[in-house]
Amino acid sequence: MPCSFLLAPWGTSGNLSPILTAGRRLRRNGHRVRVIADPAMREDVKAANFEFVSWNRAPIGADADPADMSDMKSWFQRVMFDPLLAYAADIQDEVNRVPTDAVLSLDFLFGVALGAEAAGIPVAMLLPHVSIRPLPGMPPVLSGLKPAETPEDRAAIAASADEWSKFWDGFLPSVNKACARLGLPGLVHVLDLFDRVDRVLLAISRAFDFEADSFPDNLRYVGPLLDEPGWAKPWRAPWHAGSTRPRALIACSTGAQGQGDLVQRVVTAMGSVEIEAVVTTGPNLNVADLRAPKNVHLLPSAPHDTVMKEVSLVVTQGGHGTVCRSLLNGLPMLVLPNGRDQNDNALRVEVKGAGLQLPPTAPEADIAAAVNRLIREPHFRENARRLGDAIRAEIASSSLVEEMETIAAAGHRRKPVVQDRIQRRSLEEADNP
Repeated sequence: MPCSFLLAPWGTSGNLSPILTAGRRLRRNGHRVRVIADPAMREDVKAANFEFVSWNRAPIGADADPADMSDMKSWFQRVMFDPLLAYAADIQDEVNRVPTDAVLSLDFLFGVALGAEAAGIPVAMLLPHVSIRPLPGMPPVLSGLKPAETPEDRAAIAASADEWSKFWDGFLPSVNKACARLGLPGLVHVLDLFDRVDRVLLAISRAFDFEADSFPDNLRYVGPLLDEPGWAKPWRAPWHAGSTRPRALIACSTGAQGQGDLVQRVVTAMGSVEIEAVVTTGPNLNVADLRAPKNVHLLPSAPHDTVMKEVSLVVTQGGHGTVCRSLLNGLPMLVLPNGRDQNDNALRVEVKGAGLQLPPTAPEADIAAAVNRLIREPHFRENARRLGDAIRAEIASSSLVEEMETIAAAGHRRKPVVQDRIQRRSLEEADNP
């Protein structure tokens, strides 16, 4: 039976793309899909032939996704916790406007999950990156730790996971205040919210991820969601005729991370490497602001899947989409992570032997030396190809659609109970204005 799904992306176009990919898969199975998002995403959503709904109360633009992450606690408070009730209210308005069988939301939108729960609508949290909730035995995000080889390593991972959970619990008053306003039970720990949702869908390859000792019952790996973004321009190869030099793609982040200086150093470094390179600057860098040597070609955008068929390696900040596309094309990477999930992706690329990582402050000489290693040493390409084959198999067997259909069906069965609870809460509020 066709279902009605509401999809909620957050932040930059890099986070819209996996949501639209999920929407296309649901639509191919006969379901109705609409997207609630930042007004800046309207055209991309409509170009994908989905109904667009705008946030009304929730923050938009730079208020929703500030570029400055120098104070991480302040950033999380502003992005995730201050607007909890605003996101929840927008979701409740929308599911009341249009009957909805289930909600699929990016994991940073805790307010969406709470709003859907309060409305009695099943909800899945989609993570298009490594899990932000610590998993037993797995190095937690931002820790910089590699998989354990010794008891001491395991102890360090456990201690880091505990510290990460405590960081999140600093926001517990905000979360429980929102729960009380929505008539929901409070949480003991902030990250317990992941146990309250119907599904946690990791849109990352299990072959690429580190191993965990165990998983929560509601967590599923569903593989990367990698359709091309709608703003990528058609590709016309700029390579010099007859050139036999290796080719590289330098792929800049779709997010605003103040990456101009980093990208310029990478571009300049390519001038000392025997290589032909193309740079796609993305929506947050202006081509005119970069100075390129003769062997480097600057473009605002290009379809990466097509470009990657013509290159030997990729230089990237390490966004999950670019990393996975590179692996699917058997391309080794130099990753210069600049924050967010990029450090964790870079660490996995390095540990899996599919490339190298350098800090974003790396000098030009180190960048050039790393690129030369990727060109000369074939084991990087062999490991990338092997990982890519595993990722391709996971994408082909993804259970995302089945998981969403399952929670929608379960929601139908529990709806009378939930409606009774909501009605009783409304009567209580009327008696106690």
